Order: sequence, then C-alpha cells, then structure tokens
Amino acid sequence: MRPAKRWLLLPYLALLLALFVFTGVESQGLRKYERLQKEAERFAAVNDSLRAQNARLGREVRALAGDPAALERAAREELGYVRPGEIVIQLDERKARP
Repeated sequence: MRPAKRWLLLPYLALLLALFVFTGVESQGLRKYERLQKEAERFAAVNDSLRAQNARLGREVRALAGDPAALERAAREELGYVRPGEIVIQLDERKARP
C-alpha cells in the first residue's frame, strides 16, 4: 500500500472507532439494545409463568365442572362452607409461630 493511501485509511479507521465508542456510550445505541433485550427476556419469563397458571386454572375449571367432589372441596377451601353439624376449629397461625 502506498503511503498516500495509508493516510487516507487512518481517518476512516478513526471515524469507525469514534462511531463504535459513541454507539456504546449513547443511550439510544448499544445500551438501549441491551436493556430492551433484558426486558424482552423478562417478559418471556412472565409469559411462561402466565401460561402455566392458565393451564392450571383450565384443569381446575374442568375438574369443577365435572367432579362434584372437586366442587365441594373448592367450596370448603375457598368459601369456608361447612356441612350442617360440622364443627370448625380455626387456628391463628401468627400466634403458633415463634
């Protein structure tokens, strides 16, 4: 390479280096991309969790619709229903724990 062409290459390399550094420092550049990438991964994890919860709730709905025992269990656990003649004993968990 001739010396004149080397001098022309030097400003281009300096400009390329400056652009690379600016992209890493600029808030709209590489940092923003990395932040958005982490946010996308977090949203993907939340979506996976919600899919699992939806599947669990779907199974519960099917069980409640077709199984009288499951319906009774849900009424007892979630609504506090009791049969006539049953005695309910409630323990205060806050007092039981040291």
